[in-house]
Amino acid sequence: MKNLPRLWRIVLNLLLIVAVIYLYGISAHVTGLDFPRLIQDAYKGKNLVIAFLTPDVVMRDIATTTISTAFPIPCDSAPNATPVASGPRLVTSVPCAAVKEKFTLEGFDLDPNTEIEIRWRFPDGRTYALPRIETDADGNFVEQMDAKQIAASVGNVASAIEVDTRIPVGPWKPSQASKDVIQQIMVTIFMALLTTTLATIIAAPLSFLAAGNITKRGCAGSGVYYITRSFFNVLRSYDPLVMATVCAFWVGFGPFAGSLALTVVTVASLGKLFSEAVESIDTGPIEALQATGANRLQVVVYAVIPQIVPDFVSYIIYHWDINVRISTIIGFVGGGGIGYYLSQKINELVSWHKAGTAIWAIVIVVWVMDFLSAEVRKRIT
Repeated sequence: MKNLPRLWRIVLNLLLIVAVIYLYGISAHVTGLDFPRLIQDAYKGKNLVIAFLTPDVVMRDIATTTISTAFPIPCDSAPNATPVASGPRLVTSVPCAAVKEKFTLEGFDLDPNTEIEIRWRFPDGRTYALPRIETDADGNFVEQMDAKQIAASVGNVASAIEVDTRIPVGPWKPSQASKDVIQQIMVTIFMALLTTTLATIIAAPLSFLAAGNITKRGCAGSGVYYITRSFFNVLRSYDPLVMATVCAFWVGFGPFAGSLALTVVTVASLGKLFSEAVESIDTGPIEALQATGANRLQVVVYAVIPQIVPDFVSYIIYHWDINVRISTIIGFVGGGGIGYYLSQKINELVSWHKAGTAIWAIVIVVWVMDFLSAEVRKRIT
């Protein structure tokens, strides 16, 4: 009988362990955890990793050279091209072809190891681009072609096969992606600065109403305290993404919608932090002033505010840092700034290097903001 309580505790602990394992099992099931697939499909992230490591930061001017040759479809519908014996040139295996007939296009003496674009230019001026290829080390290439019906000659005028070579020239300079990213990251930084400032102006006075040691006296004071606390809790219950979506439908997509969403969320967060800072102050100075007959306002100004200023400043700087990071996320729902730019480049599915530039900009700004905010907090605390 003496061992019964101990045995009961062991049984309860075992049941608790089984319950925890069961809950984590359910969590793994509903989230679809599949670690083998994570490893097997790692190759799919290859382009993203390469783009992240090679962002579009600098560029050089591109010199484009175009060479062409006429190619009648069908034969005798237009004059054949005049053969070129030397220099950059295009040579076809046949001088003309019937519709759907295959032939070989060769290029000679072009720029070596250079990406080229091959296209048809129709008699009416329209073009039809083919997949891009690269020349070999000698500046040559070979490509199989089809004589398409769409490229048929019109009025004794033959379609032409054109090849563009693009060679970087001149000094390195910031790319257009870098300029766009710098512009958008500045929008993000100042969005965070403005929203943090507006939220501070609203949250600071409300925080005194939500501090129990200041307001919670009597029925009226308690009512104000609970109403203000409830106001902060309601606002804090909305995720910034949800708030940004609501604001975007309200005032339209852009930085203004993102700023409104950040302001609302930051008011709630700062209000809670400020009120807790007020509640944790030393009561000694307050009691001393009250003993001298000071009124409620004088107590707040001379006994409360001097104690909370360091905490308030620390929270404000910290939230500016947080808002910079959050604003990059709400940009994905139309909140403007670098997040919106990043979402655009990701949705294009081909601008991975530009997306990498935006990601690096976010990383650098967040790192710098975190360092500066930490330094400022150390100096004021």
